Amino acid sequence: MIVHIVMFKFKDESKESNIKEVQKRLNALVTLIHELKFMEVGVNFTDSDRAFDLCLYSTFESKEDMAIYAIHPEHLKVVELIKTVTLESKVVDYIL
Repeated sequence: MIVHIVMFKFKDESKESNIKEVQKRLNALVTLIHELKFMEVGVNFTDSDRAFDLCLYSTFESKEDMAIYAIHPEHLKVVELIKTVTLESKVVDYIL
């Protein structure tokens, strides 16, 4: 199994509403992309300079399935939104 984790730091402008919208759209991908086996999207509550605002945890059966997800049109729509409302992101992918 493949684990894909991404953390996002959002721009201050409309931060709360943008976080909610991204969270909603990411969660919807589970029903739209067959290769995506599980997704959990969490919003940070810790007030720390080191903290990011939102974390995505998802799983796939294989690297190939994750590659299909990466270029899936529904995923790319969310990616385009994320690019406009975030400052930074970090990713970790590993085999479980």
